[in-house]
Amino acid sequence: MVAWKLFANGETPESSDQKGDKFVGKYYVKFDQEYKKQIQDLISSGISEEEAEKQAPILLQARETLQKWETKDPDTLALWEMMNGWVYKGFESSYKTMGVSFDKLYYESNTYLKGKDEVDKGLETGAMFKKEDGSVWCDLTDKGLDQKLVLRADGTAVYMTQDIGTAILRFQEFAGLDYQIYTVGNEQEYHFKVLFLILEKLGFAQAKNNYHLSYGMVELPEGKMKSREGTVVDADDIMSEMIETARSIAAEQGKLDGLNEEEKTLAFDNIGIGALKYFLLKVDPRKGMMFNPAESIDFQGNTGPFIQYTYVRSKSVLNKSSNDLTNINLDLSLAESEKNVIKRIYDFPTILEESAKLYNPGIVANYIYELVKDYNTFYQNVNILKEKDVELVNLRLSFSKLTSQVIETGMGLLGIQMPDRM
Repeated sequence: MVAWKLFANGETPESSDQKGDKFVGKYYVKFDQEYKKQIQDLISSGISEEEAEKQAPILLQARETLQKWETKDPDTLALWEMMNGWVYKGFESSYKTMGVSFDKLYYESNTYLKGKDEVDKGLETGAMFKKEDGSVWCDLTDKGLDQKLVLRADGTAVYMTQDIGTAILRFQEFAGLDYQIYTVGNEQEYHFKVLFLILEKLGFAQAKNNYHLSYGMVELPEGKMKSREGTVVDADDIMSEMIETARSIAAEQGKLDGLNEEEKTLAFDNIGIGALKYFLLKVDPRKGMMFNPAESIDFQGNTGPFIQYTYVRSKSVLNKSSNDLTNINLDLSLAESEKNVIKRIYDFPTILEESAKLYNPGIVANYIYELVKDYNTFYQNVNILKEKDVELVNLRLSFSKLTSQVIETGMGLLGIQMPDRM
């Protein structure tokens, strides 16, 4: 907000032809650049670095703006609502492309009030204490940590205040909630360790079971992503690139010949976004990884498109047959490749349990890949529709049906849609 007021000259997302979240993010970067510049100017004038970081004019303006916002100054609130609207409109567009939805949204602009109320209760119970300057802290030295600021001396909230409020609202609004899982980067491990301990001190015993799914950072061949330095790789750009790459490869290999333009567009979206999601999710979330767009959309190997193609193949076999699969003879002699498919399908429930227990979607992703490999081996080595024995045909069609169902279910759990044709 401060950077926009100082440098925008009335510019808006519409006038700059930018998505709202990208537009506001530009001024987030501008704020950080100006803040660093002012620190260096102050240091050059003889002020220590520590004092310069506290006295930078743009930081003081930001603190003043925060105070005005918390006291509901009309002009400050109006500007905040306008800029927030820009951001959320941009987010909605990105989430729609990504196929992401939420059951309930908690806004920090509301939850900080709940957090402040809980801090006040903590002062009454002794879970919190106030220092001479008026700031409020939680002492975690008995847990082997340090003291944690939960309210500034001027009465304004910090990130921890907001997170306390959000966590408690969830516990209160969802009856029977045993614990919460926070999917946040590994740079925030200490923050969540502190949050969970504070929640326990405030009387929410179930917080001891809270879990921080600490994921590793994603890098591109071009290097690390740093939003404050303006070198962030935009999710919209990646998704657009993936969809266009899918379009290019499919056209080159003739994968979608015969589809009309609407069907092709839907298929490109499913293949491109599916490739992106699968490539990210197949890796243990705790590990850092290198995301290679070209590699992720390959139609061979451990990729989303390869799995989608096998799914379409299995469905195609079923669509070519009208056989009755309600009575399958299970006493038939089976080839090794058929046994491998059956064994793999049988493992699916166990895989789901293991994935949930370890908070690792990569277990499901790699299981689906192994199933796909087994099915392709079976498909290439055993006749299905050309088999003369009807009972064997029906048994093999049942393999195809179960395989397609497991692939669709497993990939669906990863948020990946299956195309009808490829």
